[in-house]
Amino acid sequence: MFIAVCGSLATDHLMKFPGKFSEQVLADQLEHISLSFLTEDLIVRRGGVGGNIAFAIGSLGGSPLLIGAAGEDFGDYRDWLNDHGVDCRGVRISRTRHTARFMCTTDTTMAQLAFFYPGAMSEAREIDITEVFDETGRPDLVLVAPDDPDAMVRHTELCRDHRIPFAADPSQQLARLDGDTVRGLIDGARFLFTNEYEWGLLLQKTGLTADEVAEMVEVRVTTRSADGIDIVPSDGEPIHVPVVPVREALDPTGVGDGFRAGFLTGLSRGLRYERAAQLGAMVATLVLECESTQGWVCEPAEALARIGEAYGAAAAADIKAVL
Repeated sequence: MFIAVCGSLATDHLMKFPGKFSEQVLADQLEHISLSFLTEDLIVRRGGVGGNIAFAIGSLGGSPLLIGAAGEDFGDYRDWLNDHGVDCRGVRISRTRHTARFMCTTDTTMAQLAFFYPGAMSEAREIDITEVFDETGRPDLVLVAPDDPDAMVRHTELCRDHRIPFAADPSQQLARLDGDTVRGLIDGARFLFTNEYEWGLLLQKTGLTADEVAEMVEVRVTTRSADGIDIVPSDGEPIHVPVVPVREALDPTGVGDGFRAGFLTGLSRGLRYERAAQLGAMVATLVLECESTQGWVCEPAEALARIGEAYGAAAAADIKAVL
């Protein structure tokens, strides 16, 4: 399966706060909030949802096509992705704006405060994915991940108009999208990805029920943090997949991206939903155990051993055939 990943490209500026955000917030003073957190460190990493997912698919042996927008400072990042199997011919380079910046601080409870500067990402709306596909070939699936909202709408509409299967992943952009826009992004999707909170927000914003969403998408995939993953096919029984136990959680940034990459990689190699989600859960755990969204490495033998411990020998045997 040839997968195209449409999504943001950014530089991650990741910091850690040695305390709890919740202890610094005064409930009766929220309208006048003025806080400054002294962080312990600063790590600058390559990131962005599109970059993270494409990197992960490439690291698992795939050859994804990345579609997004970046600045002229993208050169080293492009080389990094190319070295990990990512086709970057779909990346538009802005002549006036820097690559987007993601600034995130994580406290001791893994709660996060984050800010995102779009920069060159705003030009992703200028990309015509069908013109990219004229050069690269038509993909079997297009993942429309968080990006410039207008770009997400345009990519989705082009997929529907040209009958190209697509997966909807509005996740991080749900906070700024209105209900009608969200409806348009998910209608006709083969897969709908959200986490548990985003799923509730999607229902609230659109006014849809879970049954109505099931009529619009083929499969809903909802990640629930430590409580695992729910897979709800519109024409089948729900599937629940627990997480792979974490040895040491270092940073939650990009964990969902890792899951999506592992899940789609598994499907592309013939795994059924449960097994694909188990592979996705393994990748998500590897990301959580790493301080960088793109610094993890999947050692097949070790990963399969952990999959066996989490899901049993049969699961490890099935996933071994494709890993």
